[in-house]
Amino acid sequence: MFKKRDNIKEVEEGKYLEPKFDENGLIPVITSDFRTGDILMHGYMNEEALKKTIETKEAHYWSRSRKKIWHKGQISGFVQKIKEIRIDDDQDSIWISVDIGNGASCHVGYRSCFYRSIPLGKINNVEELKMEFKEKKKIFDPKKIYKDEPNPTKL
Repeated sequence: MFKKRDNIKEVEEGKYLEPKFDENGLIPVITSDFRTGDILMHGYMNEEALKKTIETKEAHYWSRSRKKIWHKGQISGFVQKIKEIRIDDDQDSIWISVDIGNGASCHVGYRSCFYRSIPLGKINNVEELKMEFKEKKKIFDPKKIYKDEPNPTKL
């Protein structure tokens, strides 16, 4: 589907998309808000998800927990509309900039999946390592939106 990787110079400085998928056929994706630059989430795409994302201009990911393509926002309505897609120097990591309007990207209900901050400093015991919520308010109630959908978070 994409050009075969056969020349380092072309991979690093060429004009052709030659993504490097890992041994599971996945490439990591960082997703940010195009207006604020805030990181919304981290996910993965396989070849089909990347192709659908490019063609539809809406984010599609590979769900490792569900083992299937996932059109972000299909259930919640908070579709990630692609503003720009970038690929890193050796083409093994993708960064997408998206518009989610006033919506959210986190299945827990927050705007960003990165809604907590880890304190820095010496760790004496695990009970002292309490995270700080940077987002105080959820955008939506996951129980109302996802109803009987299985939670993608696995222990």
